[in-house]
Amino acid sequence: MNFASLRIITDDVDRLVQFYEKVMGVSAERPAPVFAEFVVPSCTLAIGHSQTVQLFGAGSAVAADNHSVIIEFHVHDVDAEYERLKPFVNEWVKEPTTMPWGNRAALFRDPDGNLINLFTPVTEEAIKRFSGRSLTNS
Repeated sequence: MNFASLRIITDDVDRLVQFYEKVMGVSAERPAPVFAEFVVPSCTLAIGHSQTVQLFGAGSAVAADNHSVIIEFHVHDVDAEYERLKPFVNEWVKEPTTMPWGNRAALFRDPDGNLINLFTPVTEEAIKRFSGRSLTNS
């Protein structure tokens, strides 16, 4: 089994596409007005309009109501990304901080309130843990 993607359900696909294009530095593929994908070597981030939820089962997902999932991006330099993103991120949850498990992380919310974590392994153990894992787009 291969992990294929993570999908965010939203009431405003265009707004989230514009936001994630800035964050990820890549353009979204738009096979339909109600759906977009950011395809990078490590994974795919999909964005679907709340209208698409009916295809999976009424009420199976609710837009802008995530309180348990953190979307994480492994970046080369979390401090540099923090400075780059400061002008258009409205809600920072945590400025760059070194975590007990060895990653330096900065957390913020996207326009729908989803929590985003940018991180860079900084301790020897964390760097070793992530060696061999793909790092793209930053």
